[in-house]
Amino acid sequence: MGDVVLLTGVSQHLGGAFARALSRHESITRIIAVDVVPPRHAIGRAEFVRADIRSPMIGRIIAANDVDTVVHMNVVATPLQTGGRVVQKEINVIGTMQLLAACQKAPSVQRLVVKSTAGVYGSSPRDPAMFTEDMDAKVLPRGGWAKDSVEVEGYVRGFSRRRPDVDVVVLRFANVLGPSVRTAMTDYFSMPVVPIPFGFDARLQFVHEDDLVAAMVVATTGDATGAINVAGDGVITASQAANLAGRPFVTVPQMTTGAVVGWARRLGLIGYSPDQMQLLAYGRGIDTTRMREVLGFEPAYTTREAFEDFAAHVVRPVQRAALLAGATMTTTQAVVGAATSTVRRRLGLRGSEA
Repeated sequence: MGDVVLLTGVSQHLGGAFARALSRHESITRIIAVDVVPPRHAIGRAEFVRADIRSPMIGRIIAANDVDTVVHMNVVATPLQTGGRVVQKEINVIGTMQLLAACQKAPSVQRLVVKSTAGVYGSSPRDPAMFTEDMDAKVLPRGGWAKDSVEVEGYVRGFSRRRPDVDVVVLRFANVLGPSVRTAMTDYFSMPVVPIPFGFDARLQFVHEDDLVAAMVVATTGDATGAINVAGDGVITASQAANLAGRPFVTVPQMTTGAVVGWARRLGLIGYSPDQMQLLAYGRGIDTTRMREVLGFEPAYTTREAFEDFAAHVVRPVQRAALLAGATMTTTQAVVGAATSTVRRRLGLRGSEA
């Protein structure tokens, strides 16, 4: 357990929630929270330091404060949070490399906790029913947050080999939902009409935002090491999720699902990446045995309960409706139009040809 904890990504919602939760642990002497912008939410008794983890300054902060535990939560999930994919990758990959380099040089660092994602397992028709932590992706993620997370975990393993005296734990979370957090999944299931690939009804697992924070606290204050999957019990299908969210869904050819989501992304409705589109087709399951036996953590919410809590608080899409009206088409028309145009383009058709 660390006496002085350095936390990255505190300006994000989950980082702030973690800082507040960790502040309630009296055994933690100090919490130093760093980010490039000041948080707009409370961070408990954490001390905010404005710093970019891509800068060598992070090393000076760790050394000057004798930090013994580093909690890395600044792996950004969607480009909408950063202003673009290029910046997102710089923060996720370059930022992690710089942070790990600083940890490697600091003899005071005794523990490293990294927030990762089950997205590192990818999603394909060749996947097992449940991924355990020692399994590799059958098809590696090709872009977005999941690809960044694969690289991040690679750098973390390299750090662990160079500093075997440091306890390292990597938590691979299922997709996060809740009444306050905004993720690609919350955006997707808040759309007025949810497109689902025709012929598929993916099995999905979720973790509630409160459980994510609680698991991060257990990982920070405990002694578990290694990679650990974290998810609520059970699964729900994509169509069940749409029904729980009170959203009609329309099935579209798989080749056009990306076009429909791309249309919504251009309007600023969602921030979705190709690897997440694969998830909507093939689903993913992760085994949580190590979560209970090694981490000693029991989620308060099942997968279904986490989704139901999100659905109970989801805001009706007033802003989205305005954007759709400004686009001079209904959502259903947009779905059909995007699907049709993509099919025509793939078949080499033009105009009114069918």
